[in-house]
Amino acid sequence: MSTLEEHVDVGVPIDKAWDSLHQVENYPSFVEGVRDARTEADGRAHLDVEARGRTRELDAELSDRGGERVMEWRTTGAPELKGSLSLQPIDREHTRVQARVEYDPDTIRETFGGPKGFAQANAVERLVRSDLEHFKEHVEHRP
Repeated sequence: MSTLEEHVDVGVPIDKAWDSLHQVENYPSFVEGVRDARTEADGRAHLDVEARGRTRELDAELSDRGGERVMEWRTTGAPELKGSLSLQPIDREHTRVQARVEYDPDTIRETFGGPKGFAQANAVERLVRSDLEHFKEHVEHRP
């Protein structure tokens, strides 16, 4: 398993960032490749994802450690992915969003295609960084 950690600081209070992370239906606005997303029963989410011309349906379980402002997630089928999004207040109007993703490089390549080795790690890092930047834009400009 490979692990990636990235963060971004957003110019909104922690409650607004926390609420935005829980609006799964808005994920297509800031998560690359997500074409459709919906919340399902029992803390589950369904995502239609397109990458390199391949479309996949992913189901995930979401759980909160609300007192700690941590949302954990994991896919319930292939590909096996898991991670977390944690929020930390910087001050009253700014929040740090920390993303942690755990994945098997071979599984990612088999499922979505793409490069191998170091090039793949760089691609995953760029993707997560881009998603965090898009989340920043989304949450800061949302009414």
